[in-house]
Amino acid sequence: MNSTLVTNIAELHTVDAEARVLRGAALVMEGERIAWIGDAAAAPAADTVHDAGGRAALPGWVDSHTHLVFAGDRTAEFEARMAGQAYAAGGIATTVAATRQAGDYELTRLLLGRAAEAARGGTTYLETKTGYGLDVEEEARHARIASTVADEVTYLGAHLVPAGADPEEYTDLVCGEMLERVRPYVRWADVFCERGAFTAEQARRVLRACGEAGLGLRVHGNQLGPGAGVQLAVEFGAASVDHVNHLQDADVEALAGTWGSWDATVRTGNPGTVATCLPACDLSTRQPLAPARLLLDAGVEVALASNCNPGTSYTSSMAFCVTTAVLQMGLSVAEAVRAATFGGALALRRHAGLDADGRRAVGSLAVGHRADVQLLNAPSPTHLAYRPGMPLTGAVWRKGVAVAR
Repeated sequence: MNSTLVTNIAELHTVDAEARVLRGAALVMEGERIAWIGDAAAAPAADTVHDAGGRAALPGWVDSHTHLVFAGDRTAEFEARMAGQAYAAGGIATTVAATRQAGDYELTRLLLGRAAEAARGGTTYLETKTGYGLDVEEEARHARIASTVADEVTYLGAHLVPAGADPEEYTDLVCGEMLERVRPYVRWADVFCERGAFTAEQARRVLRACGEAGLGLRVHGNQLGPGAGVQLAVEFGAASVDHVNHLQDADVEALAGTWGSWDATVRTGNPGTVATCLPACDLSTRQPLAPARLLLDAGVEVALASNCNPGTSYTSSMAFCVTTAVLQMGLSVAEAVRAATFGGALALRRHAGLDADGRRAVGSLAVGHRADVQLLNAPSPTHLAYRPGMPLTGAVWRKGVAVAR
């Protein structure tokens, strides 16, 4: 098993239970795991040595919300939105039509390219969803393709009711035959509970059926206005509710209530429902930025994710999301980095230990965790906000293998 020593690190941010910042640090990766972290002067020998040159080391970004299995282009929709047209969920149908026409090879090629682009930007753990198929054969095909590339796959047959379909009959399909066909390829299920998408009662049916099928649950909620998404996520014990732009006091209280047994200082207890904020999408759709500061102050765990998709957030840059969270959403740099690493891992329940399927924890740098590491072309992560938009990803290791240098 090969080992790699990364030494001469100016600041190593563990984002682990102790949230340590080690200066003059080093770490050793052995195979797919982190084997040692500490003072550079005390570092053990390794097969390969990489001199960080006084740069900062962070966990790789954990992007817990993307829609990467797609073909086609929605530039015209974006231009119309920038000219003042309001966003509506119906634009999804344009991508559905283009994606259905693309063959397996083309969709796989596009997905691989997008995943590689994300990795070059420091993303080392990636979730993606179905949702651009919207019939049984296509949803199963997209789930199968996604499972060959992404770390986590989410079933989003409940993305939109296809044009001409009866909403109740389509919901039955999502809860029945479609769910059965995608089940071998997915770990999660999601539902878009929003005007123009699925009603609260339809979303409740989807969540109930998917939960009974053994899938973890997520919800797209409260993006375009106040709605039932947050309350449904809490009702069903969903791992995350994503977007959360329009929250009532009762929504914040409900989310905070799910974290009652969680001790954030030592990360013990039962994780609650993570509020996943998608700032790149908020900017593109000109929605109010999600109230991440309010949620954190209320005791809710927050994640940042890219929501990379062709209509409302065509970027996989987690660094951009971190920058936006600091400059426009009121988070400190440490809070934003945590939300983009540990927060995403928490939203995917990959934040601790070896789970039942043998996967190591991601989103933090600790001995035994997966060796997902990024070096910034800067001495501290403060530069992500201090020098917005600059290409600060210097080197990336995923499972201990260099994917960018």
